[in-house]
Amino acid sequence: MKFVRTAIPEVIICEPKVHGDERGYFVETFRQDKLEEFLGYSINFCQDNESKSSRGVLRGLHYQLHPAAQTKLVRVIQGRVLDVAVDIRKNSPTFGKHVAFELSAENKRQMLVPRGFAHGFVVLEDDTVFAYKVDNYYSPENDRGIAFNDEALGIEWMVAHDELKLSAKDQTQPKLSETNDLFEYGMDYYA
Repeated sequence: MKFVRTAIPEVIICEPKVHGDERGYFVETFRQDKLEEFLGYSINFCQDNESKSSRGVLRGLHYQLHPAAQTKLVRVIQGRVLDVAVDIRKNSPTFGKHVAFELSAENKRQMLVPRGFAHGFVVLEDDTVFAYKVDNYYSPENDRGIAFNDEALGIEWMVAHDELKLSAKDQTQPKLSETNDLFEYGMDYYA
């Protein structure tokens, strides 16, 4: 597995090696030892999640506050998405900036979204199956979000606005500038 730092170095793209032949393929999708060696810290994933969505579904931008903050390792099993991570660590040199990558069943890329980042994705094909590991359990009282269409973030979602399908919750999330529920840059949220 190859790990690549993005323009926001804490967000990592994981590119697994695919072994294919006339029978199909085999891919190792997760190696905790290799990931921790690359990161330099431990991650203990404790919950796996999966969603199936049609084209135009946008889920995000979501995060959980400390002490329920989550690192996510996300991938697409079927179909494709545009996956986005936004730095919401106050005083970070990349605060309010984002990275976006296409993840698909074909390219088998994964994205590691660490604590201190909001995460979201838009589905680019019908019947897309999205899966992710998290290192903290879901906590409704710590659940937060940022508006997907916050102009200050400048995210190009690759799907026309009138074609997007959002939950009621995601239609009313605050802009980044309107929330105080953020992270502090430099804090150790793994302690």
